[in-house]
Amino acid sequence: MALKATIFKADLQIADMDRNHYAAYPLTLARHPSETGERMMVRLLAFALYADDLLVFGKGLSTDEEPDLWLKDLTGAIRLWINVGQPDERWLRKAAGRAGQVVAICYGGRAAEIWWEQNRATLERLQNLTVLKLAPENTQALARLANRSMNLQCTMQDGEVLVTGGEDSIRVEPAVLLRATKG
Repeated sequence: MALKATIFKADLQIADMDRNHYAAYPLTLARHPSETGERMMVRLLAFALYADDLLVFGKGLSTDEEPDLWLKDLTGAIRLWINVGQPDERWLRKAAGRAGQVVAICYGGRAAEIWWEQNRATLERLQNLTVLKLAPENTQALARLANRSMNLQCTMQDGEVLVTGGEDSIRVEPAVLLRATKG
């Protein structure tokens, strides 16, 4: 018998001063049985970083054909493709051919550093790819905010994110390992 995803609800308030984007998003996240709370919260942070009315969660771990998040325009063209973790560089190359912009948000401490070292030369050739790295203490703190029903506020300014949930506040500063040069 297959295990079912656990459903999480998040009311996400975003104040992104870098992009001049201010909005509230009622989100439903399906957490796959093999997904950790840390990974789910990194997906939620990815949503906050690139928030848009057309940005949606993909099928995630259940399929390699879709990213963790994506944004399609009204014609169905993929404008933004976002993967979290240490995605296979072949999938990122494929995504770079299908989407206007591709973002990989890696985390996991030493595992993320090894992934970047092994894939850097290939990934640097992808002009529409941005790679961000999150510190393990940040992602672990985000995981502690995971709740079946969450009220979160994300304030972004100068590349830094302040995530507040209840009485907890986490300051996250994604390190830019690679910035897209086109798109």
